[in-house]
Amino acid sequence: MKKFLALALALILALGMVACTSEPAASEPTEAPAAEATEAPAAEEPAAEEPAAEEPAAEEPTADASGRSAREPIAAADLKIGVILVHDENSGYDLAHIEGVQAAIAALGIDESQVIYKYNIPEDETCYDNAVDLAEQGCQIVISDSYGHQTYMMQAAAEYPDVMFVACTGDMAAASTENTANIFPYTFQSRYVSGVVAGMKLKELMDAGTVTDPYVGYVGAFPYDEVVSGYTAFFLGIRSIVPDAHMDVQYTNSWYDPVAEGEAANALIAKGCVIIGQHADSTGAPQAVQAQLDAGKVCYSVGYNIDMLSVAPTAALTSSQNNWGALYTPTINRMLTGEAMPADFALGYADDAVMISALGESCAEGTAEKVEEVVAGLKDGSIQVFDTSTFTVGGETVTSTPALDTDGDFVKDSGEAIVDGAFQESVLRSAPYFGLRIDGITELN
Repeated sequence: MKKFLALALALILALGMVACTSEPAASEPTEAPAAEATEAPAAEEPAAEEPAAEEPAAEEPTADASGRSAREPIAAADLKIGVILVHDENSGYDLAHIEGVQAAIAALGIDESQVIYKYNIPEDETCYDNAVDLAEQGCQIVISDSYGHQTYMMQAAAEYPDVMFVACTGDMAAASTENTANIFPYTFQSRYVSGVVAGMKLKELMDAGTVTDPYVGYVGAFPYDEVVSGYTAFFLGIRSIVPDAHMDVQYTNSWYDPVAEGEAANALIAKGCVIIGQHADSTGAPQAVQAQLDAGKVCYSVGYNIDMLSVAPTAALTSSQNNWGALYTPTINRMLTGEAMPADFALGYADDAVMISALGESCAEGTAEKVEEVVAGLKDGSIQVFDTSTFTVGGETVTSTPALDTDGDFVKDSGEAIVDGAFQESVLRSAPYFGLRIDGITELN
């Protein structure tokens, strides 16, 4: 009986101990917060609210002004870059892009071995195939350098959402997915400055009586807004010095065709043009102008992309140039920081994204000083390239015009382009959209 009572007592004590150890564990989730909230509200509330207070700070950089999201940062040593080029280093335009990529990776500590170049890629399905190949090779960012590439870049972007596709000179990114972007420099600014250089020479020739007709020619690739914007800015730069200048434009229907560009330049010189500008990617036009000058013609050249003095030592006045490194560096750096990639990104003289090449020996006296003055005006905004008081369309001053074509019918239907008396180029999107045909310029074909 004593043994039975002892066992019973031990069992009661054991059950009591189990109850004492299990009840607090069961009651802690409900009772402990209540006790903390009552006994120490000041200590509890900050502990509960700290994560909520920190969340906005963590989320703040996850979207840009247009609502685009940030991406996962990538270490410089791990970033792989793909570059699709419409030609190769023999094209001044493509060489400028190659040099821009090289400048960017040098600035960001990225090795040359981390860049894969695709040369001579036409503006067709071949671009899509190469974009896919670069994505499959592990490139986290793929860049193409020609307008006609972008349709195929967008196609690849839809299939590889974790890869960023950047189409230089493109205009589709804003209406596409978040892993696409367009970048472009303010080429119209450097075109204008190169026009000032041409205007100074034209004035010198006219003041000397060597030339009586201020007749200028321009070799253009295609009648696209990019080309129209450039030749108009060039012409307005000339007219800022010689107000009665007039210009003819001859298209080659190719971005790069040395023979066609040379023939176009010769045809314009035969018509009486004494200055030949260009938006074409070879040295064909400057070489033709140099040959004509050597043969006794009065004619001078303003090039594009590269310094043309090596092929036209006395005919070349200067070239309009783009510093693609100024655009590629922040664009590629966004891959490293995880910052949201804007759909459109454009920079100009204020950020050293555009410039002109060294002035040739044939430039008029005082040209360097005039260029310095004009560049300062572009940087501080006192000079607006497309100031509507400096040109007319059909004899009328343009006071309002839409900037963008939003439905693909090649008719501009959206976005007011003219603000405060000036056409605002590359503001509503990075790619040029100035398509007005102003008085004083004639397209020959």
